[in-house]
Amino acid sequence: MFRFTALVLLALSLSPASLLAQSPTASTKPALRVGIVGLVHGHVHGFLGQWRHSPLIEIVGIAEPDRQLLSQAAARYGFDQSLLFTALEDMITKTHPQAVLVYTNTYDHRRVVEICARLGVHVIMEKPLAVSLDDALAIEKAGHAGRIHVLVNYETSWYASNHAAYDIVHEREIGEVRKVVVHDGHQGPKEIGVEPEFFAWLTDPNLNGGGALFDFGCYGADLMTWLMGGQRPTTVTAVTQHIKPEIYQHVDDEATIILTYPQAQAIIQASWNWPFSRKDMEVYGQTGYVITVQSNDIRMRHEGESQEEQKTAKPIAAPYDNELDYLRAVVLDGAKEDSLSSLETNVTVARILDAARASATMGRTITLLDVTGAGK
Repeated sequence: MFRFTALVLLALSLSPASLLAQSPTASTKPALRVGIVGLVHGHVHGFLGQWRHSPLIEIVGIAEPDRQLLSQAAARYGFDQSLLFTALEDMITKTHPQAVLVYTNTYDHRRVVEICARLGVHVIMEKPLAVSLDDALAIEKAGHAGRIHVLVNYETSWYASNHAAYDIVHEREIGEVRKVVVHDGHQGPKEIGVEPEFFAWLTDPNLNGGGALFDFGCYGADLMTWLMGGQRPTTVTAVTQHIKPEIYQHVDDEATIILTYPQAQAIIQASWNWPFSRKDMEVYGQTGYVITVQSNDIRMRHEGESQEEQKTAKPIAAPYDNELDYLRAVVLDGAKEDSLSSLETNVTVARILDAARASATMGRTITLLDVTGAGK
């Protein structure tokens, strides 16, 4: 009895983090050596806040040319000065990461991948892949030449609701897809209070590729390419607006993209004008529909049914349920890349966004055969 009580008290005294560190699964997995590249993307703070003490990774270096941001990160997260570098190549050659997580502006993705490919370091970056098709094709070329994984992280890749919708489509439960409507966005970067260094490049058309068009249009392009098994759309039509020019003078804050396929259509609604944050999707097939509800629920209705049903999606199987376990499994365990994050899918996303920007600028529909990768 004493032994049992002592074991219970010991277990209660351990924090969840220490229990994780001492679990058989965590203790038998070698840590992935990672570098952080860039501190100007606000998502870096979400990553460091959640994962920096995970036993699955060892952060060996941080590269950021802005010394003030380096100093702030060191103070906020307790990083030793020996981990801080102003040059990416210097960080890689001195600390030898196996992979890097990229939190730069989107324009710098090409430069980061080209350096990492030359040095044999795998890359996962925040969405989207690139500011132009030219850059996306250069990234693809560098990644293949360096034989590295180049992965793109979307928040929606880890939504059980999206995976449930995908399974329903590919199990033919609602027949062939006919129309998909994707809603992504929030009130706007300023309105939600992003960091000054994040706001500065989000509102620069050269560093971001556009405004809401690129920031949130990429989600729908990624999801639709995934649902369609990698198929490219036939045409791309886009309309953008400056609803709040006093805030977003140089980039769009409202965008709608229409993609056509031989027997399907997608409407991607990307906005910095929603009254609240949203990331949801409607998929309509020949015999029913599935609608995602936030990250974990779906609503369904089949032909002949008078009411729809809402249910909780089943959890995503590890390691495809979060970015860190996924990255570690791909790099160290040889796990298969997921299509949502794959380079192939995201080059198609870049084609779509490049064409959408051209369509909005020229006021006409773009056939993807017209998109040759010629600049922005």
